[in-house]
Amino acid sequence: MDKSPLNALSPLDGRYAKKLEPLATLCSEAGLIRQRVRVETAWFKALAQCPEFSALPALDAGDERFLDGLWEGFGDEDAQAVKTIEATTNHDVKAVEYWLKDQLAKRPTLAPHAEFIHFACTSEDINNVAWALILKTALDEQIDPVLASLDQRLESMSIELADQAMLSRTHGQTASPTTLGKELANVVFRLRRQRRGLAQIEITAKLNGAVGNFNAHLIAAPEVDWPSLARDVIEDLGLVWNPYTTQIEPHDYMAELAHALMRINTICLDLARDIWGYISWGYFAQELIEGEVGSSTMPHKINPIDFENSEGNLGLANALWGHMADKLPISRFQRDLSDSTVQRSLGSALGYTLLAWHSLSRGLGRIRANRQPIDADLAGAWEVLGEAIQTVMRAHQLPNPYERLKSLTRGQTIDAEAVRGFIETLELPETAKAKLLALTPQTYIGNAEAMAAGIHRYV
Repeated sequence: MDKSPLNALSPLDGRYAKKLEPLATLCSEAGLIRQRVRVETAWFKALAQCPEFSALPALDAGDERFLDGLWEGFGDEDAQAVKTIEATTNHDVKAVEYWLKDQLAKRPTLAPHAEFIHFACTSEDINNVAWALILKTALDEQIDPVLASLDQRLESMSIELADQAMLSRTHGQTASPTTLGKELANVVFRLRRQRRGLAQIEITAKLNGAVGNFNAHLIAAPEVDWPSLARDVIEDLGLVWNPYTTQIEPHDYMAELAHALMRINTICLDLARDIWGYISWGYFAQELIEGEVGSSTMPHKINPIDFENSEGNLGLANALWGHMADKLPISRFQRDLSDSTVQRSLGSALGYTLLAWHSLSRGLGRIRANRQPIDADLAGAWEVLGEAIQTVMRAHQLPNPYERLKSLTRGQTIDAEAVRGFIETLELPETAKAKLLALTPQTYIGNAEAMAAGIHRYV
């Protein structure tokens, strides 16, 4: 079969492959094998550096460089060699062990000690650390930078549009005005809060044997402080040690990551749908790109495809994240294998998430505020000043303020003359009356402008 992206089963590996190439390199099977090699060699080095573990002598600098080079220089040919071994073993981690032993056989100082590769380990010791490293790298190098870029774009827009008054629509009906910038600032604040929560999640890992008790370790070398050694290896890799597990690290942190990313995606989905609606009202104009076609039959159209693409991929991402959050922390007794096949789709969940964020950011970069229709909507909605008038009436203890404004405005579209005529009839102090008479839908925005302009203070 042709191996071109046109024949890929998943659009992540086909239509969108180039956009997600760095993530694919990290989360692919070759990427997973590479991290397994990294964990196996880290454990081997730790054994050699442990004074109490006399069975494996200390390594010289050349041996350590050789071991580091096995994972740092791990390439597609190496991954294929591991897969060739797996065709016989029918076991992915055992294939990595055998490949590593073959590599150590090429170095005379290491060849006699090849049996200390995978010493006292269960496959999950290697896999859980490998996945933790993949997720940590994905968060540091893929997820957070894209979120930071989206944050900067939204912050710039919120400040730029801080003073653009617009009609709110609560329940889809005309409501007290806000500004376009303040509505974007709301999103910035929400995303920043979730981003901080995401950064605080501890990515945990374990190296404690078949059922989490160092059984084999202690029977072979009881003089070694195995928990301390395992902790050192985990922490040297930049992860957080989990001392209490069964055969598997329980994946609670994966569920936390999934839920955190679901919340971020839900906020992005909320934004994408609102921007789509504002485009349809003409509040935003979309940039015309030469040569682009909006419709196969209607030449005039510029469709909000980036926001629609984002919405669709956010849904796919959250479907995967939701299943992972529900499934991964659950394992029958000390271990079942149902988590393994689900973890293989972590890259897909990350891919749909990143794809959606890229689309959302690209869409935001293509829109510009179209002030005329925004202002026109406000100019035709003087009824929204009913809230301001009845509240001032309450403050001055006039009778039945809400009911009187309800009779004037509910379900009706009224103009400036009707509103000002009503204000003139009120027994208010002249300063209060003058303030209400000067009020317009464009100026009745509370502190929205200041809030939008000051969003940069909320890091």
